[in-house]
Amino acid sequence: MPMQIFDRRILRLRRTRIAKKPDTCNFLFFETARRLTERLEEIKRTFPVSLDLGCRFGEVAASNKSVNKLKLIIQSDLSPEMAQKAFKNGNLTMACDEEYLPFKFETFDAVTSNLSLHWVNDLPGTFSQICKILKKDGLFLASMFGAGTLIELRDSLSSAELSIEGSISPHISPFADVRDIGNLLLRAGFKLPVVDVEKIVVSYSHPLKLMQDLRNMGETNTVTERRHTLMRRDTLEAGLKNYLKKFGDERGRVMATFQVITLTAWTPGPNQPKALAPGSSAISLHDALN
Repeated sequence: MPMQIFDRRILRLRRTRIAKKPDTCNFLFFETARRLTERLEEIKRTFPVSLDLGCRFGEVAASNKSVNKLKLIIQSDLSPEMAQKAFKNGNLTMACDEEYLPFKFETFDAVTSNLSLHWVNDLPGTFSQICKILKKDGLFLASMFGAGTLIELRDSLSSAELSIEGSISPHISPFADVRDIGNLLLRAGFKLPVVDVEKIVVSYSHPLKLMQDLRNMGETNTVTERRHTLMRRDTLEAGLKNYLKKFGDERGRVMATFQVITLTAWTPGPNQPKALAPGSSAISLHDALN
């Protein structure tokens, strides 16, 4: 059994809570969904049946309308209430745990996931399951938060806690390193993986506004070993002062960095390009460089 880094029960409850509210804090998810579906425009084919893992409010389905590459989209989310909320886009919806996919092998032409897989405990296992439920030459297109996400908040709170309490507890979830994702995709059976990273920097009027937005997005800490009591008032105040001092601008606003890893990969197929055998090139490296 894989190590339980994240408390998935708490994650489901938090998504259920925000599903009952208007989606006023989903700007980041709509932006990354737009960037994700834009990549479909570069692919000269359509996908008859696709699965959207961790659909939230249906941002991928909404963004797909401008490119119309994904025809039938099955939306799934860990929270049944969240999946029901996504139903407004007119696509099939269901409750589904990304760690235990209940689908037959070779069911989908494409699988997408927008800012959800960073909460998965067994990422290699989930990648392997996704590879198996995709048809031959099927597309896996996903985004997830990377290790550079919320570095300002992490630094500010950790420094305050260490100086006041003499120890550090996890307040920001650990995120995957972009250098590891490509290898995990290959190990799962994918071919032609492409992994890149972007930074989205958001300006906030105050660190507390950032923390409030994270709560309303359902993106607060779910680490199993997290502190289960509220942060001490003096520690929090010191952390906020650290944030304002280190990362504030002349207007008193603060920046928050979100590192977004985007990955594209394909299941093996008969028509995919293959690497040439060593020594079979028709031109030498010496000639190419000169």
